[in-house]
Amino acid sequence: MVNLGSFLKYHATRWPENTAIVYEDVRISYGELWERVRQLARFLKEQGIGKGDVVAVFMKNSPAFIEVACATSYLGGVFLPINYRLARDEIAYITGNAKAKLLVGDEEFSPILKLDMPIILLNEAMQKNPLVLTGGNKAVPSPEFMRPDDLFRLMYTSGTTDRPKGVMHSYDNFYWKCMEHVVVLGLSQQTRLLVTGPLYHVGAFDLPGVAVLWLGGMLKIHRDFDPADVLQAIEAEKLTGAWLAPIMMAGVLSYPERDKFDVSSLEWCIGGGEKTPEGRIVEFQEYFTNGRYIDAYGLTESCSGDTFMEPGWEIEKIGSTGRATPHVSIAIANDEGAFLEPGEEGEICLRGPKVTEGYWNDPQKTADTRFGDWFRTGDVGYLDEDGFLYLTDRKKDMIISGGENIASSEIERVIYQMPGVMEAAVIGMPDNRWGEVPVAIVVPKEGITIDEAAFEAHCRKHLAGFKVPKRLILRDSLPRNPSGKILKRVLREEIV
Repeated sequence: MVNLGSFLKYHATRWPENTAIVYEDVRISYGELWERVRQLARFLKEQGIGKGDVVAVFMKNSPAFIEVACATSYLGGVFLPINYRLARDEIAYITGNAKAKLLVGDEEFSPILKLDMPIILLNEAMQKNPLVLTGGNKAVPSPEFMRPDDLFRLMYTSGTTDRPKGVMHSYDNFYWKCMEHVVVLGLSQQTRLLVTGPLYHVGAFDLPGVAVLWLGGMLKIHRDFDPADVLQAIEAEKLTGAWLAPIMMAGVLSYPERDKFDVSSLEWCIGGGEKTPEGRIVEFQEYFTNGRYIDAYGLTESCSGDTFMEPGWEIEKIGSTGRATPHVSIAIANDEGAFLEPGEEGEICLRGPKVTEGYWNDPQKTADTRFGDWFRTGDVGYLDEDGFLYLTDRKKDMIISGGENIASSEIERVIYQMPGVMEAAVIGMPDNRWGEVPVAIVVPKEGITIDEAAFEAHCRKHLAGFKVPKRLILRDSLPRNPSGKILKRVLREEIV
């Protein structure tokens, strides 16, 4: 049986007093966590959730987030985490496309969660302890028997089309991911992990995330990222590992009072979401003298973490994201699917047991991302003679802002809904804080004036705030190639 309750029961039976989760003023033992998950599963079953039913979560970080994921798995349901910064239209599309049967959300999001589906809202007390919601200890159902190839989770990711696509993660994908990270990071029952990135993201939930609970370690969960809280937590809880998006690491390293904290317990920190500036890696090593910065590469489609920088190679191979994990293969291919030699640049392709079988109810998108049994990442890079991966570009028209993927086509679809727009293109432009931010270049229809405030208001109505273009540029035309395709490369060169 492979549902997430299996390892929780194991640890709860053998060392029930060991701490599993620390959150604000709450410390949850494995014995308590197991009982909370069982009671929450009983409650979800009373709401009609059973095997194969999709349970969406629209929450910030809290113990309840982890417990809903585990309780859904206990019943054989499918877990659907949603980015809590999305707009109502986006939420409605995802829950509708996934055929979600129930949504569990934080009470603070109630104004946006006006959806035509059953919704359960959790207040602050319930986020800390779902037993407040479930009504205490009652008889619980037996856990559902799940097989390795059963669907564990759906995660919707930005893509090159105008709508997000649902990545399917089986239990096989998830547990092979856990095994890879155990080997590469040396995880154990003594691992004490900082979780300050959003749990709806693979960086927080998967890198290595819940794999630490799999081994009986401890998660220190923060509801939001704050550099002072991060440093205080490392000192107080003697944390040994962390995942921080580059913008988070920049905040920690630039915190003016950082030197008053004892951060000697930190053994490693994984970067991800975007390429980390080389200078920041050096600065990390100078501050976290007992830790090492692990640049990494991975995708939602692979449950994260496909390559990791190895100890001792950080300076010699600086700029690389490391080598593949034990059961992940990497190849570089040209546009025809032929594999290239070391040093030759092409599309990064992956295969291995933690790579998704495809996209939810979309065989065409699934087929489009395959060269045989190789998954096409859409990223461009090369392997050196030692097998280290270097990223050089993105083949997909993707913007990465603060570690979040933004498909320009998603924004363009919304812009074209404005009556006065004739043509539109969205590109990512460099930004010191966020890495990249979206910029919109718009050609108005003849005789139409597009007001910048009205443009922003329109975008905010239909898009998450981080997707709203930070700049509007009006043009008479857009550069195109002979076949009529907009040349975004030319736009980037003209606007920089």
